[in-house]
Amino acid sequence: MKIKQFQDKPLAHYSYAIVSGSKMALVDPSRDPKPYYKFAEENNAQIVAVFETHPHADFVSGHLQLHKETGAVIYISKLVGAEYPHETFDDGDTVSMAEVTFTALHTPGHSPDGITIIANDKNSNSAMFSGDTLFIGDVGRPDLREKAGNMQAKREELAKAMFHTIQNKFNHLPDETIVYPAHGAGSLCGKNMSTDSSSTLGNERKYNWAFKEQTEDKFVSHITADQPFIPSYFGFNVDVNKNGASDFENSIAAIPFIFKVYSLEKHKAVVDTRDQVDFKRNHLPNAVNIMARNEDDKIETWLGSIIAPKEPYYLVVESITRRQEILERIAKIGYETQIEAVVTMADIPLEDAAELDLKNFKSNPDAYTIVDIRNKSEVQEGKYFEKAMNIPLNELRQCIGDIPTDKPIVVHCAGGYRSAAGASIISKEIKEVKVFDLSDNVTNFK
Repeated sequence: MKIKQFQDKPLAHYSYAIVSGSKMALVDPSRDPKPYYKFAEENNAQIVAVFETHPHADFVSGHLQLHKETGAVIYISKLVGAEYPHETFDDGDTVSMAEVTFTALHTPGHSPDGITIIANDKNSNSAMFSGDTLFIGDVGRPDLREKAGNMQAKREELAKAMFHTIQNKFNHLPDETIVYPAHGAGSLCGKNMSTDSSSTLGNERKYNWAFKEQTEDKFVSHITADQPFIPSYFGFNVDVNKNGASDFENSIAAIPFIFKVYSLEKHKAVVDTRDQVDFKRNHLPNAVNIMARNEDDKIETWLGSIIAPKEPYYLVVESITRRQEILERIAKIGYETQIEAVVTMADIPLEDAAELDLKNFKSNPDAYTIVDIRNKSEVQEGKYFEKAMNIPLNELRQCIGDIPTDKPIVVHCAGGYRSAAGASIISKEIKEVKVFDLSDNVTNFK
């Protein structure tokens, strides 16, 4: 069998194509089907199967569109309660494709309905597609299904399920089995993932903390502690994936475009994806600056953390040339359906951002209210300013009323990307005092 790993860097997502003979199967595909079609063409293969390890929380899968356009059968656990055409694929079930046999293992822990797919060929090659159950160096977090999906489960219950999955489900597999996870470092589906994109089961048994000899209580305590925040779009994506998403390109094409605007509806959110320098120089009223300059800017995560599911918003791009690229990224979390229109800005002055007197701030920080918008786990590792108040960026819109307005406000994160969004959120709501973004100058205070 031939295995191809696809990476979606901003979401730290891995998907897979497995080719045997003239047939191809996919595991946990991204929403955009084009890369898989291209690979199928290169290998003269027909896509005949799509395996979903679970209903994903952090991205929208393209399984339903792939089924409609190729006739491929979607395989997923009956526990999901999927609303789209599929065949159930549960513990011990097998599917043959040319010289490859796929076997399902029920591996709850990250989700109650998760499966791991084992692929074996006639040459005794063995691979496991572990979804969000087993990562390289870690295992999936157990706290994403308490409020979403067909089966709701408490984190402690899933943590215990993960313990038994790791202890018992993979024991029959040889050390040489290659481990292919659905995510790598940077994903919010775990907390200590390796930068390696694959491993062997033998290496994981030796080095992954979850395989070490320990009590169930110790395992549960470790896996439930200090997990990253949960973006508001995660539960929404679970439900989208349970029902099946609409066509990728058609959904994007339906979004209106407005050229060179100078005003928009006041009661609707405006998301400005331009560089913070351009935003601070001139922006539309009520705009929030969530940058999308390149793949390192995680607009997917922060858009889905700041804007609520189903909340309508306008999207500002720097140029028509960026429209398609940014929309494709946003559609990967299903937030394209909420966009009222994509717009570019008119060449007239509208609003600008206050510029911080850094020298004065350094010499007199007590004259400012300092808002630290890093995650709570980051703050626990150390504060930049002793008197700073901590409101994580994903909670900021709901906590504006907690910020004092008796002094100018300085907003900071760890490197400057998040503080651009945070400062724009606060300045949109608080007009009594000036709001400053410390930006990358925060590195001077470490």
